[in-house]
Amino acid sequence: MRGKVLTFNGTSGLISGEDGRRYTFSATDLGDGTTYVPAGATVDFEPDGNVATSVYVINSVFVGERNRYIAALLACPFLIGMLGVHKFYLGRIGAGVVMLVLTCLVVTSPISFIISFVEMLIYLVKTDQSFHEDYVVEKKSWF
Repeated sequence: MRGKVLTFNGTSGLISGEDGRRYTFSATDLGDGTTYVPAGATVDFEPDGNVATSVYVINSVFVGERNRYIAALLACPFLIGMLGVHKFYLGRIGAGVVMLVLTCLVVTSPISFIISFVEMLIYLVKTDQSFHEDYVVEKKSWF
């Protein structure tokens, strides 16, 4: 049966099946070595009472979403990070404008350099799951 993931906290979650029922599942029920399933992902599963087993991701909301490696590359202060391009990429227009203005003011350029360098490192250190939760779901603008 197919369904959509409503919630998943890393250990257990809830699926809304195409039959209108809700099914619980655990991380151990995920197939293909999957460890994280974002809310909204389409999955295929075997219903067993109110429990979903053999859960396989068919379509993840990560497809077309923001990538932490691209964000880190755009945040690199040695390239274009000081201009705040990574903020625009993540959809944080206001934060991007602030970075752009800071960079244009010669006095505060070192601040832009530090911010973009720290954010580049943060993007590289985070897992895909935590990056997605912080910058896509929660729409975090800074650090």
